[in-house]
Amino acid sequence: MMDDILKQINAGEVSGVQFKERILDKYDIACELVAFSNSHGGKLVVGIKDKTGEINALSYSEVQETTNLLSDIASENVVPSILIKIDTVEVEDGNLVIATVKEGLNKPYHDNKGIVWVKNGADKRKVFDNAELAEMMTDCGSFAPDEAGVRDATVNDLDATTIKQFLGNRFERVLEKKGLTGDAFNEASLDMICSAIAKGHDCEKILRNLRFIRPDGTLTVAAMLLFGKYTQRWMPMMTAKCICFAGNSVGSKVFRDKVNDVDMEGNLLHQYDTIMDFFTRNLHNVQVGEEFNSMGKLEIPYTSLVEFTVNSLVHRSLNMKAPVRIFIFDNRVEIHSPGALPNGLTIEDIKAGTSMPRNMFLFNNAIYLLPYTGVGSGITRALDEDINVTFTNNDKAQEFVITVWRGESNQVEGESNQVGNQVEQKSNEVEEGSNQVEEKSNQVQDSDTDLDTSESDLDTRLRHSNTNLDTQLRHSDTKKVSLSNKQRDIVNFCSVPRTTAEIMERLGLSNQTKNRERYITSLVAAGYLQMTNPDNPTASNQKYKKVNIR
Repeated sequence: MMDDILKQINAGEVSGVQFKERILDKYDIACELVAFSNSHGGKLVVGIKDKTGEINALSYSEVQETTNLLSDIASENVVPSILIKIDTVEVEDGNLVIATVKEGLNKPYHDNKGIVWVKNGADKRKVFDNAELAEMMTDCGSFAPDEAGVRDATVNDLDATTIKQFLGNRFERVLEKKGLTGDAFNEASLDMICSAIAKGHDCEKILRNLRFIRPDGTLTVAAMLLFGKYTQRWMPMMTAKCICFAGNSVGSKVFRDKVNDVDMEGNLLHQYDTIMDFFTRNLHNVQVGEEFNSMGKLEIPYTSLVEFTVNSLVHRSLNMKAPVRIFIFDNRVEIHSPGALPNGLTIEDIKAGTSMPRNMFLFNNAIYLLPYTGVGSGITRALDEDINVTFTNNDKAQEFVITVWRGESNQVEGESNQVGNQVEQKSNEVEEGSNQVEEKSNQVQDSDTDLDTSESDLDTRLRHSNTNLDTQLRHSDTKKVSLSNKQRDIVNFCSVPRTTAEIMERLGLSNQTKNRERYITSLVAAGYLQMTNPDNPTASNQKYKKVNIR
């Protein structure tokens, strides 16, 4: 019994209090009860010295006095008051009193001086950070950060195309009954779509009814994350940092690839697309099968990367002012998501498929834009793949880290490889220069046939794009085609299935046969895109998605 108590004391699950001269420090005990209530609960043992385990057993009268005192402290010195369970345990020369504290349901709790305490290992610490306090309130359900308002943002700050895509997926059956499918849906305006969903409703009224707009007229955080044109203007830290390092240390001064902040700016769908492009251009493709031209496979299964990426974007803490961080090292990939596991979840829970979303409103709506099922099976599906992955739930740093280990053949060891890295960097610089020349050439070529195209927005998007699709195609048995930068952009854009109208709108082109042949049909023939309904190429609901060459 005593050995178990000592182990629990060292783990921070139990605090010992020595009964000395029949006097207990009421304030110190109150702080311990507050810390347990704000954390995951625990036990306070009276009659044992903390850390050393030295016993100072209580007499019968001392047990009675201690029991009454603990009850008074829990109701008068902890705000809001808590209920505790009190037991006695017989030991040599007397008794111990054990007060069991459950994790609180009304966080944050504080002492009678207004100070919030949490457990910090075997000790406790004060909490002054508003973000941490908000996280406590989120954890117990008294605050929903995804439903909070975004000051000064209006419906004009949302992207109509993304809203239309969301509504099309969410109300697919309703729109199908109204005949708004396929080309009819693509050609309809956003207000027409809204009116078809609910007669007399425009976009703003639909968003209000779906609770994306609060009763006071402000946009919710969820609306800005899902539909925002420039989400980071309002929430600068709701973004992701992607860096591919040379070596295995985050302290390395040399990196092979880095996504610029401006390229990541946008809503969750845009962030997802950008992150997946970062993975596909920096992870290796390994050849499967014996034939030289057999299809390659990404060294870390693409489906696992999808699940881990969506998990980090949707389940991250919205209270923590920190970005999602994605690092690629020579021996591993790390995905750092702000916020430890919520609601007392453990790593074993999520491996078993237990789902307790932190951002419930965002979670229930993001399913109509991002590729996940919303039933808590994402992690288990990812683990079904042949991968070596570890999870780290860091309560102290308030982050959840997924580490996927790469194959040994991808690891860089010894100084001899440093020379190889330098050569590779020089080679990449030469290749980049070559790509810039090719880009200029392709721009001239495109201008001859697409005089009706608005190039400004497209050129901005393409300026930072260096997805090496041609390299991926070398491992494929499809026809080798040199892509223009517009074609590269469309392939990346189709990481999520897109309709013909969406692709043409992305390009700023009219939906004409010559444009479809150049930017869709040719990419399907070359193996870069595939139809979602290949058995019926002319289907009204036909979409095109990127072929993930692995």
